[in-house]
Amino acid sequence: MADGGAIFGVVPKVMWQKKYPCNDNNYCNLSMRCLLIKTADKVILIDTGMGDKQSDKFFSYHHLNGDDSLEKSFIAANTNFNEVTDVILTHLHFDHCGGAVQKDNNGDLSPTFPNANYWLGQDQWNNFDKPNIREGSVYFKENIVPIFNAGKLKRIKEDTWLTPEIEMRLFNGHTKGQIIPFIKYKEHTLVYTADLIPVMASIPEAWVAAYDVDPVTTMHEKRVLLKECLDKNYTLFFEHDLYNECCTLIETDKGITNGESFNLKELL
Repeated sequence: MADGGAIFGVVPKVMWQKKYPCNDNNYCNLSMRCLLIKTADKVILIDTGMGDKQSDKFFSYHHLNGDDSLEKSFIAANTNFNEVTDVILTHLHFDHCGGAVQKDNNGDLSPTFPNANYWLGQDQWNNFDKPNIREGSVYFKENIVPIFNAGKLKRIKEDTWLTPEIEMRLFNGHTKGQIIPFIKYKEHTLVYTADLIPVMASIPEAWVAAYDVDPVTTMHEKRVLLKECLDKNYTLFFEHDLYNECCTLIETDKGITNGESFNLKELL
């Protein structure tokens, strides 16, 4: 759970609570929705959630609830961690990459997906290596250094196609070098919005999270992305929206907003 004021920034609560519920303490319940993609020759995971190697005190701050996990989801998909060939880390904030590294009973750390290459924006790595004053507290070395030491980290400096179906584009408003994956599936293109548009209610251009290091850049990036997605009929896939997995876009007299909301399985 996260504070609604942090999620929606300067947008007044009287406006955002109509679109996303909160409890009496203004906390909104969020998901950490990862995406598993199987192509002809690859098994690709986008983001990994928080993982389970941090302390109980750490997890208590974030009010974890629900019974989902990567392990259970992989079992449901009839897949195991060893089959993963590539992991796309949108960025290194702990709720996106904590599950990328695992701790064994001896306290030793190793990549959770031992046969995978891990993909990260070069600018995000630089940001982790020498963090700015705002982001230093959300980067944990144990979430990425074991991957680097294992020789499994691949860093991209520009928009890059991982496969003919998956393009990794770089965005800089939320944090430097955030990867936003664009996934082609049959006649659809799915945009994994990560923290550029964390929940469906965040679609309006000015609805920018207080977490973003450069909100003006975020607004510009959203404007360009939403116009492209509207024009090309792309589907948005939300990592953090507990109530809405996907949506289309429509244009109104007030600008671009969400159209139909639906679950991903309806496209499959």
